[in-house]
Amino acid sequence: MSDPKLAFEDFQPGRRFALGPKTVTAAEIIDFAEEFDPQPMHLDESAGRASILGGLAASGWHTSALFMRMMAESFLIGSNSQGAPGVDFMEWRRPVLAGDTISGYSTVLEARPLRSRPGIGMVKFRHEVENQNGELVCLAENSIMFVLQEPQEKPA
Repeated sequence: MSDPKLAFEDFQPGRRFALGPKTVTAAEIIDFAEEFDPQPMHLDESAGRASILGGLAASGWHTSALFMRMMAESFLIGSNSQGAPGVDFMEWRRPVLAGDTISGYSTVLEARPLRSRPGIGMVKFRHEVENQNGELVCLAENSIMFVLQEPQEKPA
């Protein structure tokens, strides 16, 4: 028997899911940058120090990918998620530097069954990721679709 999966009904407004922690290494920053965002401040410590970022810094896209992995490990993998229609917003508030440890939480803002897709509900989240000093590095909101455990009655 497989483990029960989180369903739409498990995502009540106010519920929080912990994210991380994840320590970000210089090697990870450089590997990601070499493939996806080869700017000097993401590839070289001295270039990072010379930039406004203050050190070898993860690309904002790398920060987003790290956040996505933490969210997957926190609750998505153990759910009946059907994907997301997009991201309402994502802000990179502070750079993630080599050696930083990031963590945070995803909070359910609202949840509603979809009239257009019976058996599916939409859950809106606010995601906050901080570094080890409690400084916000990433803020995002988006909605994710989940299967309803209890199908809604069709209106008469």
